[in-house]
Amino acid sequence: MNNPLDKPLDDAALVLFSGGQDSATCLAWALSRFARVETVGFDYGQRHAIELECRSALIEGFKAIKPEWKARLGEAHTLAIPTLAEISDTALTRDIAIEMDKGGLPNTFVPGRNLLFLTFAAALGYRRGIRHIVGGMCETDYSGYPDCRDETIKSLNVAINQGMGRDFELHTPLMWRDKGETWALAHELGGDALVDLIVQHSHTCYLGERGALHDWGYGCGECPACRLRAAGWAKYKTA
Repeated sequence: MNNPLDKPLDDAALVLFSGGQDSATCLAWALSRFARVETVGFDYGQRHAIELECRSALIEGFKAIKPEWKARLGEAHTLAIPTLAEISDTALTRDIAIEMDKGGLPNTFVPGRNLLFLTFAAALGYRRGIRHIVGGMCETDYSGYPDCRDETIKSLNVAINQGMGRDFELHTPLMWRDKGETWALAHELGGDALVDLIVQHSHTCYLGERGALHDWGYGCGECPACRLRAAGWAKYKTA
């Protein structure tokens, strides 16, 4: 793969930045391609907001890895959408066990979450003069969430552009990468320093566990998010 820094930098991007592995990798991807990169996280009443708390350490780590990344990092935004938790009955917004629902989806699926996140990000981008929106949605290694599918994102991109009268571009650099390939992309973009930063300071565990540090990072090791992350790490290390 060509070095993304060999390509001309575009103007600006807004990255959906939760503080997890995928969004951290997407932030590195954006910093390698855009002259200015802002981030946005969402406080939607999730059970464990530990990801949001990890963002500041990650941002400082990004600044230390490459001087050009430090220069390109712009404002960090947090938007509160408490209504999403009020209308959702899921394992991410209620103190209930993680299990499969009758429709075959895990009850960690929060209906409408990514649709709202991308729409709010576009609205923020409208005000900030940013047309490139970057998200970590993926349908290669995922739990079947319908709002992570490529078809969904492309359809939403059309609707947002029509509804806002702007030419937004929704980027999903992880869409066709599994978790092992996502680890590899992080290494390609930022070397061992970025991989170590993601291991130490990002958070993916659905249960909010930060007690045990595994080779792949902190987490309970049992929830679907931890299992995906751990399996991806194992594939990355043996590739």
